[in-house]
Amino acid sequence: MSDAVLRLQGITKTYNKGLPNAVEVLRGIDLDVGKGEVVALVAPSGAGKSTLLHIAGLLDTADAGTVMLAGQDMTGQSDRKRTAARRTDVGFIYQFHHLLPEFTALENTVLPQLSAGTPRAAADARAHDLLAKVGIDQRASHRPAALSGGEQQRVAFCRALANGPRLLLADEPTGNLDPTTSDQVFDTLMGLVRDTGLSALIATHNLALAARMDRTVALKNGQLST
Repeated sequence: MSDAVLRLQGITKTYNKGLPNAVEVLRGIDLDVGKGEVVALVAPSGAGKSTLLHIAGLLDTADAGTVMLAGQDMTGQSDRKRTAARRTDVGFIYQFHHLLPEFTALENTVLPQLSAGTPRAAADARAHDLLAKVGIDQRASHRPAALSGGEQQRVAFCRALANGPRLLLADEPTGNLDPTTSDQVFDTLMGLVRDTGLSALIATHNLALAARMDRTVALKNGQLST
């Protein structure tokens, strides 16, 4: 699609390449995620979904293939350019929140903005706005240990969106929560994505959640199917 925010073409990845125990994880992956599109990535454990997300988000490099992000070819770019693109164009959410324990919910949402050069007052205002959108602005001064699992993951959502990325990559974002909290937190995530017009690639084992996204792709034996 011409308006793809993320385009992967011919992506391959092999671990222990050249050794007897080499594992071919990705075998010629082609995938487009369009502007404002939410795509579910379904895969069994160990199938390579985290590897695919890391390559898409410029945290890892493919052995072969092309990664296009917001119309720019990121293949072979310097670490500096890849880091800059990650900071401004990509938001990451993981199964575990990975919040910095010594900082409050507000501070965890402010820090990525400061790293991108946003003035403190503007970063504070955006953090408060994001926390309010996910319904926990009243918990802004609490550190992660004082928050519930669902609240911690909501803060992680805010942190991922703090710099206004074009693409959201999420790896089992509700996988560490009980079913009721998982549904509530997923509703919050989808509300944020739709409100901001984000493109998103969300890995999940939950087929019910996958069905609520725009389309589903399955990763098996190193290849994608629809």
